[in-house]
This record gives sequence, structure tokens and C-alpha cells, in this order.
Amino acid sequence: MADVRFLLTGDTSVCVEFGNEISEAINAKIRAYNIALQNSKIPGIVETVPTYRSLMIHYDPEVILCAPLMEELRGLLGKLDQIRIPPSEVIEIPVLYGGEEMGPDLAFVAEHAGKTQEEVIQIHTSTEYLIYMLGFTPGFTYLGGMDEAIATPRLKTPRVKIPAGSVGIAGSQTGVYPIDSPGGWQLIGRTPVRMYDAGRAKPILPEAGQYIKFCAIDRAEFDRIAAQEAAGGYTCRRCPRKEAEQ
Repeated sequence: MADVRFLLTGDTSVCVEFGNEISEAINAKIRAYNIALQNSKIPGIVETVPTYRSLMIHYDPEVILCAPLMEELRGLLGKLDQIRIPPSEVIEIPVLYGGEEMGPDLAFVAEHAGKTQEEVIQIHTSTEYLIYMLGFTPGFTYLGGMDEAIATPRLKTPRVKIPAGSVGIAGSQTGVYPIDSPGGWQLIGRTPVRMYDAGRAKPILPEAGQYIKFCAIDRAEFDRIAAQEAAGGYTCRRCPRKEAEQ
């Protein structure tokens, strides 16, 4: 893979860069490389962090130095054809769309797209979105695959505080704010699901490489799920992607 670059990113990390665009093909290479790295059992690897186009690798320099680590990492490239990427999982995320409280920008998104609010919701819920990476805040999902028909520019002036669970659109991207935070995305709805919960055994709900499917719900269902979440009893539906079964 002549286009793969190995970059120094600090005293204890390196980055393996697979391209310069957002694509499922590059994402598949990143996932395969991460699996190959996990299978290699190279000593001293502390953590791996996938991004849109690269994999950052944090290591312990008291266990392995940079030069021998780089040699090991380059050697993994020839093993990627042998890696079988497991079927991706789809997580269903319920969303209450619209309204000043939940989705104050849905009307603007619809107007910008030349569609009704119901059409925007239908388009937004008709796709399984690949989770390319997590970042910005703990568990913030950077998703790919949104229909360009509802792409909408960011807010000119970001909001100081966006409630956790807010679902937004920025350009051709969509995602979920996992915690209360500032942000400039157009808010079209909110999920009662806690994408991040420090008190859980697994604090961050989604993982890079999985898919998210948004499902429209009404206020009664929102309140029911929120109550279950507060009691620690709600579990999102999960299923393998249909394409993986074919």
C-alpha cells in the first residue's frame, strides 16, 4: 500500500494514515489494520484510536521504542488481505424530531432543503449511518452516509449549550451530542438514549465501525424511554447489517 503514511504524532504515539478522504473503503482498511494490530500482540500498545482516514496508536516507550514499533507496524500491511472484518452491528437510536424544545432547527433544515419537515424526518431515518469515529466530546458520533438532499450549513453563531442527546446536521454530516456542550450544528431532534454515561461499565454506547439507524418516536415514547434510562433499564435494539448477511 504505497499510499499509506506512518507519521510521528508525539513522544508516545504514531499515526498510520490510509488516505485523504472520507470513504467506506478507507474505513474498511483502518478496521482491518486495527484487527491485524490487535492480533499481532505487539508489546507496549496502550490504545488505538480510529479516525476518518487514519489509526492513531498510543504506546508505552518503556516497553517498545518508536523505531522497532514502526518496523512492526509496516510489517502488518502485508497481512491485511488475510483479515476478515466481522459483520457490522446496527444500533437503533430513537429520536423525537422537531419542536422548539427537541429540534428547534428542523423547520429551517426543511426550508433549506425545499422539503416538508415530515420529508426531512423520513430521509433522516431511512439510512444506516456508518460511525467513522468518535471525538469532540466523549461518544460524539461522526457519521457518514447522510443524504445530500437534507445537507444544511452550520449555524452562523454556535449555541453556548446544547442538551445531551440532541441530533444535529452540519453540512453533509449528522450526529448526536452525547453530553451538554457548545455546538453549531442544526438541531432537528433529540434522543432519550444516553450515548455517554460515566456510571456505566461501558460509558460510551456506540463504537467506531458500527452503524446507527435513527427511528422517529412520539413524546410518550420519549418519556417512557427516558424513564427507563434513568432507572438503568433501557437497551437499544441491535442487529447485524443485512448486507453482511447476504
